[in-house]
Amino acid sequence: MILSASRRTDIPNYYSEWFYNRIKEGFVYVRNPMNIHQVSRIGLSPDVVDCIVFWTKNPAPMFGRLGELSAYPYYFQFTLTGYGKDIETNVPHKRKKMILVFQRLSDQIGPQRVIWRYDPVLFTRIYTPEYHLKAFEQIASALKGYTDKCVISFVDQYAKNKKVMENIGVYEPNDAAIAKFAGGLSEIAKANGMAMCSCAEKIDLEQYGIEHNCCIDQRLIEDIVGCKINAGKDKNQRLECGCVESIDIGTYNTCQNGCRYCYANESQDKVVRACSRYDVNSPILCGILAAEDRISERKVKSLKEEQISIF
Repeated sequence: MILSASRRTDIPNYYSEWFYNRIKEGFVYVRNPMNIHQVSRIGLSPDVVDCIVFWTKNPAPMFGRLGELSAYPYYFQFTLTGYGKDIETNVPHKRKKMILVFQRLSDQIGPQRVIWRYDPVLFTRIYTPEYHLKAFEQIASALKGYTDKCVISFVDQYAKNKKVMENIGVYEPNDAAIAKFAGGLSEIAKANGMAMCSCAEKIDLEQYGIEHNCCIDQRLIEDIVGCKINAGKDKNQRLECGCVESIDIGTYNTCQNGCRYCYANESQDKVVRACSRYDVNSPILCGILAAEDRISERKVKSLKEEQISIF
């Protein structure tokens, strides 16, 4: 199986000690967000975990213990944007800290395993296309040689974030402006030795040198693992998403980055309540098992194709 840690929250930044304890104990409990009393016990043996995909805006808390993951292939989706604290409230200063963190992680595990995400892109009176292009160029030049790929996406509006998007004045540029913007990003990425890709976008940007991308990327995982992976498309994601199937071990309403575009948190009050239940030794993230919970063993297996195929 492929482990996602996590689309729902920033585990490396806020819950790395919990994660390392789960790896050490060899299992984790995950509550079904659509059926709160259904809890799965998931084994985390290296025999069944083919790859771990981390999603984060700050992996620094993991640095001192990365050696504990030596039995596991893994890579990082590292989001690094040009937004200030008005949009990404609790993310440290990009130029003074986060670029250095990115470079350090790349030095430790290699540029192939650190994917730069400049996403989501949203446009306001302050964060214009011109602003983004300038910020993107500054970050890209600093990350030259530290990553092979940059991924972008444009902000999506959900019921959870629609009101906030309206309050900060998010607007959609016309097609001509998007085309010019995409072409500018692609040129900057190419100049800095990076492939440019998009994430789950309906719009086709390939004519501007931006390919469709998979975050849970079968080809990248196969390169890291060193063998073929027999994985199907993740049916739980949007139609435009090309990710292969994975198991997410995160919990909604627990990310403390404070990003105003966030889809994973319903409200700050819910985040505060959930985080108050955080226990580094608990088998479940920011949760307490109740008498009415039903715990079942989820059947997991390796997706590796160990035998050589003639096809």
